[in-house]
Amino acid sequence: MRRAFLFDMDGTLVDSLADIGGSMNHVLASFDLEAHPIDAYRSMVGEGARSLIEKALPAGREALRDEALARYRARYATHMIAASRPYEGVIALLDALAARGDRLAVVTNKPHAAAVAIAESLFGQGTFALVVGEREGLAKKPDPAPALFAAAAMGIDPAACVFVGDTAIDVRTARAARMASVGVLWGFRDRQELEDAGADRIVAHPSEILAL
Repeated sequence: MRRAFLFDMDGTLVDSLADIGGSMNHVLASFDLEAHPIDAYRSMVGEGARSLIEKALPAGREALRDEALARYRARYATHMIAASRPYEGVIALLDALAARGDRLAVVTNKPHAAAVAIAESLFGQGTFALVVGEREGLAKKPDPAPALFAAAAMGIDPAACVFVGDTAIDVRTARAARMASVGVLWGFRDRQELEDAGADRIVAHPSEILAL
């Protein structure tokens, strides 16, 4: 049976917190609002850019959301890979999976164009069979739609897919799509969140995924 591995991007493939948090803090400063510590963004990412804006803006400033989103997208577009890098061991993992014939895809709530640009810049064209980001007409994770779309596009049965991510959102996506779920500990969330979400496996290093 052919297998596929579907990867979340931020906190799973790519350590992107500095670029995401830095871009958001730039937006906050443009409104004369107080910035957040970069580490605070660990709990804000994962549900898309609009959700990030809602969490980062202080209470009572909801009227700024649309303009803040526009400013964030403009800033992030030019700072997507200023500091972002693949996590240690990730490229070796992808190479090993591809070498044994597994299909690879990215399924993320990051805007689609940004996700494609980052995947190609940091991993090269052709590493992933496809990249599925947030776009109109396709529900976001934890809805199973983007994971199922990726599986269908690759011609792989969902039962032969493994969804790899660092948050409860990723685990819930996998469960809803009837895929195996692997939670990773090198990302933005902790073991307790992954366990509470019901991850099938939890790994501390990318190399462990090869032995599952």
